[in-house]
Amino acid sequence: MKVYCCIDLKSFYASAECVERGLDPFKANLVVADPDRGRGAICLAVSPALKAAGVKNRCRLFEIPEKLNYIVAKPRMKAYMQKSAEIYSIYLKYISAEDILVYSIDECFFDFSEYLSMYGKTPLQLAKEITGEVYKRTGIVGAAGLGTNMFLAKVALDITAKHSPDFTGYLDEELFKKTIWHHKPITDIWNVGPGIAERLLKYGITDLYGVAHCNEDVLYKEFGVNAELLIDHSRGIEPCTIKDAHDYKAETASVSTSQILFSDYTVQDSLIVLKEMVYGLVLEIAEKGLETDSISLYTGYSDRAKKHTGGTRRLKAPTQSYNKLIGEFTKLFNETVPLDAKIRKITVGLNDLTTAKYGIYDFFADPEKEKKETDLLKTVVNIKHRYGKNSLLKGTDYEPRATQRERNRMIGGHNGGEET
Repeated sequence: MKVYCCIDLKSFYASAECVERGLDPFKANLVVADPDRGRGAICLAVSPALKAAGVKNRCRLFEIPEKLNYIVAKPRMKAYMQKSAEIYSIYLKYISAEDILVYSIDECFFDFSEYLSMYGKTPLQLAKEITGEVYKRTGIVGAAGLGTNMFLAKVALDITAKHSPDFTGYLDEELFKKTIWHHKPITDIWNVGPGIAERLLKYGITDLYGVAHCNEDVLYKEFGVNAELLIDHSRGIEPCTIKDAHDYKAETASVSTSQILFSDYTVQDSLIVLKEMVYGLVLEIAEKGLETDSISLYTGYSDRAKKHTGGTRRLKAPTQSYNKLIGEFTKLFNETVPLDAKIRKITVGLNDLTTAKYGIYDFFADPEKEKKETDLLKTVVNIKHRYGKNSLLKGTDYEPRATQRERNRMIGGHNGGEET
């Protein structure tokens, strides 16, 4: 029988900051956020102690009750990446890399199947030994979900382990039906987001029991081929293995970037940020010798009740030209964003990337002009690699509401330095 484990480092960023200060994450009130961004700054993590007081992850600083005293730690992404690598090296003492799937900086899947007899341990014992070693070496607590497939291990982690005194949980298909089928809200379930939940609600479905007992034709009509995954998960089934995940190669490639703005941006100011983001992606695909024939744009607003706008647009011909791409992005932006919008989030993507075929252009292209632009992009990439991302900037990067200069000093959109 297959046995999988999913380990999550509890409130990883916040726990790392607490340990650095000699504090107990389960007693100290600490949030990881950038105070320089004002009271609207998003908390990347809150300590378990603050969670116990009702403070939620990803809240903004102004949403934390004033009666609570807490420490604000500026994000240090480089330090967290180093700590994550240290913990991964601990995992490798127990499990081979081919049986580990890194899901995020603080979460990994493991295939325990071939290791239980070797160590002479039950799945729970092995999970506890690994998380115990992590705690001993780093002071960071790990929660573990165990299951007979990857989906059940993840659900056991997200739902069952949260309410367990020892931060562990186990699910097989039978236990899943007994304990998870009627769990609400359904958005607690891995891969069921608010959008899917809203579409299920049209049919009166509010939990996985409802999905499992719904007419499959209805689900396929609503979700297309994605209904298969939803139906499988509603029954506790997941055929994908860690080996399958390692072997998977996407049929199409894409690049994207997303930016959360820390104050309301007007349409005009947002266009400055949009230009910076698109230029960054263009440099990325130019460096790799790729081009795109599809773009995507999504815009979020300060009014959380207002749905995001945007969409995907197919281009007439593949290109890596910044001038062409920003023209298409600007059209899409102007067509989908209200003039009086207060914008807080922008996501842009270049889709269906293929190797650039120089010399193949659309009917209205100027081959010589595009060749010059391509050469310039490559020169910019080389300069930035040699002297740093801020060594060469566009005029728009110096606009008062521009963000690129600051973001160039970050890792994953957050402060990467060592300051506390």
